Amino acid sequence: MRRWLKRGAWAFGVLVGIVVVVIGVAWFLLRGSLPALEGEQPVAGLQAKVNVSRDALGVVTIDAGSEADAMRALGLVHAQERYFEMDLMRRAAAGELSELFGSAAVPTDQRMRVHRLRARTDAHLAQALGERPQVVQAYVEGVNRGLDSLRVRPWPYLLLRQQPAAWTATDSVLAGLAMYADLQDPANENELAMRRIREVAPPALYALLSHDGSEWDAPLFGEARGNAVLPPSDAFQLRNDQRSLPTAGDVPTTDGATTERAEQDVHGSNNFAVAGALTADGRAILADDMHLGLRAPNLWFRVRLRYPDPGAPGGQVDVSGFSLPGLPAIVVGSNGHVAWGFTNSYIDNADFMPVPAGADGVRVHEERIRVAGGATVTLRVRETAWGPILHERADGSGEALRWTAQLPGAVSMAFADMARAGDLDDALKIADRAGIPTQNLLLADAKGRIAWRLIGARPDRVADCPPNGFTSAAPARCAPWAIRSDQSPALVDPPAQRLWTANGRVLDGADLAVAGNAGYDLGARGRQIRDDLNAKQRFSERDLLAIQLDDRAVFLERWWTLLRQVVEYSDDPALKRLEAASRQWEGHASADAVSYRIARGFRSKVQDIMTTALLAPAKETLGENYLEPRLSQIEGVLWPLVTEQPAHLLPAPYPNWNALLADAARQAETELAEKGPDLSQRTWGERNTAAICHPISRALPAFARPWLCMPADALPGDSNLPRVQGPSFGASQRMVVSPGHEADGIIHMPGGQSGHPLSPFWGAGHEDWVHGRPSSFLPGKAKYTLLLEPDAAGHHR
Repeated sequence: MRRWLKRGAWAFGVLVGIVVVVIGVAWFLLRGSLPALEGEQPVAGLQAKVNVSRDALGVVTIDAGSEADAMRALGLVHAQERYFEMDLMRRAAAGELSELFGSAAVPTDQRMRVHRLRARTDAHLAQALGERPQVVQAYVEGVNRGLDSLRVRPWPYLLLRQQPAAWTATDSVLAGLAMYADLQDPANENELAMRRIREVAPPALYALLSHDGSEWDAPLFGEARGNAVLPPSDAFQLRNDQRSLPTAGDVPTTDGATTERAEQDVHGSNNFAVAGALTADGRAILADDMHLGLRAPNLWFRVRLRYPDPGAPGGQVDVSGFSLPGLPAIVVGSNGHVAWGFTNSYIDNADFMPVPAGADGVRVHEERIRVAGGATVTLRVRETAWGPILHERADGSGEALRWTAQLPGAVSMAFADMARAGDLDDALKIADRAGIPTQNLLLADAKGRIAWRLIGARPDRVADCPPNGFTSAAPARCAPWAIRSDQSPALVDPPAQRLWTANGRVLDGADLAVAGNAGYDLGARGRQIRDDLNAKQRFSERDLLAIQLDDRAVFLERWWTLLRQVVEYSDDPALKRLEAASRQWEGHASADAVSYRIARGFRSKVQDIMTTALLAPAKETLGENYLEPRLSQIEGVLWPLVTEQPAHLLPAPYPNWNALLADAARQAETELAEKGPDLSQRTWGERNTAAICHPISRALPAFARPWLCMPADALPGDSNLPRVQGPSFGASQRMVVSPGHEADGIIHMPGGQSGHPLSPFWGAGHEDWVHGRPSSFLPGKAKYTLLLEPDAAGHHR
């Protein structure tokens, strides 16, 4: 027995030793992919020494002798901190994720590869680089130097057992195109869904579904559309249509048959500005927060760039803000003279064209998708002069899509010139040449002026071929359009001294007819921001931050009132439980709010019931050709329905509208009760809990995933109010800054600067974003300093 115990102890000791060795090797490999933060490092191609400093949060300041040297250093830093994330962006745009992730990514790659963005970029690379090929090449060489200088390749490649491929100038353009794919709809599916519905739905029904606004609109031009006028009974009826009966499979869910409905993400932002007339010392102030999917690390990377430039005011560039790893530019920020920020515009940037069977001029491309651990997949892309055929029928006919991202000039490095803009007029001229996804650009300058304008590539359609919006494909007579970025609608020096956008409709009249509608968001956020701005006559940076953090539940308050009318005197046990839990209206989408969560769930269930009923006729007629539309303006239809309660628009089998509303409330109660019987404990924060994780975390065992995630904080905020926050969606950055007063500016970013979980900058600053604590726009005191020096082979005199 003693001998077996000795053998067992020996075996256990060997096992422990092996585990220790494995952990030690893994730890060594992981630490080997951390960048050097201090010391000296030779870099080929530098013209002079470059100083790279980091503050306590890892915010980088680069002091260089030229723009090319600054961008070479920026490329090096981007690669060392974020190369894997850069790689994901270029691969997502090009449809090449399968090379890393295997066959599971093939469908995703096929949806993007049909656009052939890498081939198109290669064919028009010179146009994308414009007057900056040397600067872009310096950035590319800096990226590859940064990657090569790591002792061990970035840690995600170790887990994937892959080697990172070198960076190219084409890849930087693809990083820009990845933002097109994120902010727009590469398949133009919503327009197609609405077009198909229009072809089969009664006109009065389609008019409801396509109503393009509500009383919540807050455009810069024109007035609110107002809510829909409900059709009379002789135009359209739901009451006797048994197809309007909702079924369990019709109700949208997230992670189960009876889970709370998730709002559809709005890929956009808020931005707003006040002119110098509204501040104590004449400064104009800009606020910007861009809403995107959240992950760790964050999409953006904070940096300050300083270098001499004869084209900049005073011969010096000093620009701070957010860069996008993969691009040699500050995307949003301030340079001491001008500050700028964006929201997604949602103008119509794509059109379908019918392609008849046997059409002439169809070219065929064989796209080869390489698959890690599997055979290469060949995708056959049929392409017309209009664009690739995305939808083919058995007879050979189909629909070709023309999308701005496919065309030369969609990405142009000219936008980087914003770093040297001297005033509002300079910035507007630079905007004329900017190749980015069409955005609402807001500007503020050091003279106290502010402006709005559309910026970026947009279709240059001829007069008799207007945007199609939700109607039909382009007429066959229309020639393929090019893109342009100049002569955009603008509002400079507004009389009200205030500007705001929040993904809702901005334009009206002839300008709107040209821009089109690709699904403007409900105006509730924009209206609340507008009203916040109109509520004061004097502003500081902290006042604009307070608007960014405004989580007052203005939009949902009337739905809470309606819910109370349904539950207040009911004898139904479920409704009585709702009545007891919802008596106190908190007025905010705060983490501890219960009534907010209940009212939100109630409204979502009413929306599910009514949209299911309204879409049922088209869904049955279209069958497999039916696509689910995104009805972003449905509030303008829902509210008239539940307040006017017309009998002919009541879905079967409800006997009356009170029964429908009671059923919606019961469904909401059932879902909440599944989380626990005490509804008073069902707070909004329980539902709105942060899940901000590294993409690789999904491949790890559950116990290991928290290591690659930010804390699971209960978050305030929601989609229809200024403080947009969901579990993995929301403000990817916040910025409040006055050009010339950057030291007083405020900045927030979820996640941290580094993509390495062992870095001191993994998650640094995240808590300020969670709690909305003001943090400095400019980098703090340098904590680490790295000196980049020209090496013997790369030093040019």
